[in-house]
Amino acid sequence: MQNRHMRYITSQILEDLKRKMVFVGGPRQVGKTTLARAILSSNYPDGRYLNWDFDEDRQDILQKRWSTDNPLLIFDELHKFPKWKGWIKGIYDVSHDLHSFLITGSARLDIYRRGGDSLLGRYHYWRLHPFTLDEIPEGFSPKDAFKRLMTLGGFPEPFLEGDERIARRWRRERFDRVLREDVRDLEPVRDIQLLSIFLDLLRHRVGGLVVLSNLARDLEISPKTAKAWLETLERMYLVFSVRPYTKSLPRAVRKPPKVYFFDNGDVLGDEGARFENLVATSLLKRLHYLEDSQGYIYELRYIRDKEGREVDFAIVKEGELEELIEVKYSDDSIARALSYYADRLNPKKAVQIVAEIKRPYDKGKIRVTDPISYFSNFFKLEK
Repeated sequence: MQNRHMRYITSQILEDLKRKMVFVGGPRQVGKTTLARAILSSNYPDGRYLNWDFDEDRQDILQKRWSTDNPLLIFDELHKFPKWKGWIKGIYDVSHDLHSFLITGSARLDIYRRGGDSLLGRYHYWRLHPFTLDEIPEGFSPKDAFKRLMTLGGFPEPFLEGDERIARRWRRERFDRVLREDVRDLEPVRDIQLLSIFLDLLRHRVGGLVVLSNLARDLEISPKTAKAWLETLERMYLVFSVRPYTKSLPRAVRKPPKVYFFDNGDVLGDEGARFENLVATSLLKRLHYLEDSQGYIYELRYIRDKEGREVDFAIVKEGELEELIEVKYSDDSIARALSYYADRLNPKKAVQIVAEIKRPYDKGKIRVTDPISYFSNFFKLEK
């Protein structure tokens, strides 16, 4: 029986657990533990949950102390154990006939090692994202959900609580824990205070091109350090970069990335910036789902040429352009750059998503629509 904690990837995880280990990665506090416990209680009531952060569980993990009657073993935050890969490989190889294995972690589970992965062929990997218009919790209308996503973000606790003051406190505490615990444990960053200022600067630049050399100059750090810090924040699932699409564009420029936040509530800007961030996170969630479920390689890009013609997002599948997406908060007239690239590049789909549009319409190759129509029902249709 499904319960209210089931998420959009639950049914796929249950299928994958029959064949291999399942790894679930994603941002801190996105609901991985809740999801794992829901799977345990609904589908494997005799299973066992062990969290590396709890002393008692950690001792049981190190001493391999659980019952052969536990059909599912869940190891939460296992990647904090320095030798976790070799450890889980040994456990799985010896006892995969007795147990299914679900491993979760908040910072990126570093399972894709260059030069070969000792766990290759033994696991499926899923990335869990916050709520979006693609996945609205029961009891909320799409309109209510959109309002909460714009003001509170899609992380379960602040979204469900519905209180901006509580959301601000939650967000500050989450930032603090990620920067002072996860970064300290997993990354060679010395100046956490300066990294925090770097993060704040990014919060004001959502939707714009992020020139790292300019940020480096402002903070009096090297461009190399700024690049390393951006990569650190990406590994911590605080931000993600969208890079330019250049294939088939002779006049494209190797431009800097745009940077967006996994938590829409992190954005410090006007409603237009928050809306563009919401679309970016929703698109990335969709592409990660398609990659994790189907095995194709997807990329989220933007387009900009030397004349300054820019389209906010381009979806690329296996190197081929699939869709162009322009984002506007209230302007429902079709952007010139979108028309230009829809004709020039001829993608399968070209869409302009407008937050405040009264009636969607089609003109030529381009669909102009609202975010609820564009994003709703995707995961239901996929299932």
